[in-house]
Amino acid sequence: MDITRMKYGAMIFTEDVMSKAKQKGTKAETDVVLWLRAEGWVHAERRALSGNLDKGDINMGAPVVIEVKDHKTITLSEWMKELKVEMANANVNMGAVIAKKRGTMQVGDWYAVMPAYVFADLLKEAGY
Repeated sequence: MDITRMKYGAMIFTEDVMSKAKQKGTKAETDVVLWLRAEGWVHAERRALSGNLDKGDINMGAPVVIEVKDHKTITLSEWMKELKVEMANANVNMGAVIAKKRGTMQVGDWYAVMPAYVFADLLKEAGY
């Protein structure tokens, strides 16, 4: 709890309150982690914030970057730039943005978006 002194010596007690946007993002990341675990990636966990050396929002225990988005407006160009930087920071070739689909809470119905070259690499890794 923070104590803030006001004019004339009065004290106000305020609790550290997470912004609504931050709460929304944290919830979406947690939902993705729980979904990944249910799908078999038992080591999936949220990553700690790391500033300009960000390596994505989710650590799967695999060389993959996952960035999670819960935004009203989809901005693919911006998200792909962010993903590319995070993949470079993590020194990996595989990554995706998982974006919440409006109107559904089921993570399996959300969007997974990646650059086409990452998709091509994924297909090659799968033997196609």
